[in-house]
Amino acid sequence: MNDTQGNARRTGPALEAMYQLLVWLIPTIDNFPRAQKFVLGDRIETVALDVLDHLITATFTKSRESALAGANLGLDRLRFLLRLSQDLRLLDMKRYEHAARGIDDIGRMIGGWKKAHHAQTA
Repeated sequence: MNDTQGNARRTGPALEAMYQLLVWLIPTIDNFPRAQKFVLGDRIETVALDVLDHLITATFTKSRESALAGANLGLDRLRFLLRLSQDLRLLDMKRYEHAARGIDDIGRMIGGWKKAHHAQTA
């Protein structure tokens, strides 16, 4: 078992996937032009770190619904910010597609988590 799988087993796949997206995203944002690195780049980082924070909260507390809803909202915000970055040519299409696929995967994981949580509490 590789390290990523072991981490996902301990913390959950959505949290680990978001962590891995951030590991890729932060150095990618560092390549933004200076003018946008500190405006759009900081906003993207903040939103992505907020999603990670919501997923950590959902992982380690029993009240998951609001944390998962916050993570979902954050993913939607992140989608728009990355789309804007691509439209402004700060991200090439390959990087944008990579990020979009990662966000979609995380969204599906969160959806499954919410469904499982509802089934447990019902």
